[in-house]
Amino acid sequence: MTEAPIWLTETDVTSSIDLGGAISALENALKAEAEGEAENMAKTHLMVGDNNAMHALGAAIHAEGVCGTKTWVNINGKSATILVLFSLEDGSVRAVIEATALGQMRTAAMSGLGTKWLAGEGVNEMAIIGTGKQALPQIAACLAVRPIERVRIYSRSADKRQALCDAVAAEFPKVEAVNCDSLEYAVDGVLLITLCTNATEPFFESAMATKGAHINAVGAIQPNRAEFTADIFPRCASIAVDTLAGVQSLSREFMDYFGAGSEPWDRVAPISQLIKAGAPRSGDADLTLFKAMGMGLSDIAVGAEILKRCQARDNIVQLPMRERQKLPLHVNI
Repeated sequence: MTEAPIWLTETDVTSSIDLGGAISALENALKAEAEGEAENMAKTHLMVGDNNAMHALGAAIHAEGVCGTKTWVNINGKSATILVLFSLEDGSVRAVIEATALGQMRTAAMSGLGTKWLAGEGVNEMAIIGTGKQALPQIAACLAVRPIERVRIYSRSADKRQALCDAVAAEFPKVEAVNCDSLEYAVDGVLLITLCTNATEPFFESAMATKGAHINAVGAIQPNRAEFTADIFPRCASIAVDTLAGVQSLSREFMDYFGAGSEPWDRVAPISQLIKAGAPRSGDADLTLFKAMGMGLSDIAVGAEILKRCQARDNIVQLPMRERQKLPLHVNI
C-alpha cells in the first residue's frame, strides 16, 4: 500500500543532515549519473514581473527510487522554495520539503565536492571573494574536505568583510579569518580560491592565481555575470563543471571562450566523470577550475537523503492520503 506523503520543514532539514552528509549524497548521485542511473531536468523559468521570475528544475535518481522537482518564485528578492519527491515505482508523492536551507546546503556541498576532487590534499589556507549569504557556507564546505586553518576574506565592503570575519570566528573558532583590503592580497600565494560574487564584469585574472591553485567559481550563474577572465582557461589542467549543459547555455565565461572556438568543449568535464574515473588532481597541475551552475540532481540528491533520515521519525507531519474523485461534469453543481 502506498504510504502517505510527509511534509518536511526547514527545521527537519537542518536537524537531519550536515554538509558532510550533503557532500556524500551528492557524490553518490553523481556516480549514479556517470553510470546512466540518474538524469537532470533542464532548468526553466518564467518572468512574472520586470525583475521577478518563477523557476523550476529537477532530476531522477533510479538508485534511490525517486524523482522530483524544486520550484520557487522570486518576488522582489523574496522566495519560499519547495522540493517535491515522487516515487519512481508508482508515481506517488513521497515528500514535500521546505527547501531554502536545502538549496543553500547543496550549493555549498557542490563546492565542497569540487574542492575534494580538485584541490591539493594538504591545502590549509583559502580565500573567499564575496561576502554575501553564501560566503559562510562556502567556507564551511571547504573546511569539510580540507584542513583549512586560515581564511582570507575580500569584498568591496569593509563592513561586510568584518562581519564575515566575525561569523567565521564564531562558527569556527580554530580558523583564523583575515580581513583583506585588496583582492590581490587576498589571493596572493593562496592555493584554494572561491569566487562567490554578483560581479557583472570579470575581475579575477590569471596573473593573480598562484601555480598549484584550485578555483571554485560559483557566483556567475547567468549570462549577465562573470567573475574570471579568459586567460584562466589555458592554464587549467582540469576544468570541471556540475553540468555541461548549464555552462554551455548560461555561463558567459564559458560561452565566450569555448563557444568562440578558443578551445574544444571536450576540455570541459562534468565532475561526475572525474568521480567515476577516480581521477583527482594531478600533482603537477598549474591550475584547476570547478564551475558550479546549480542543477536539479544536486537538490534531489540531498532531498532524497533527508527523506531517508526523516521518514522514521515520530514527529514528522504526514499529509492526507490522496482520494481520487469523480469529476463534477454538470454545470448546475
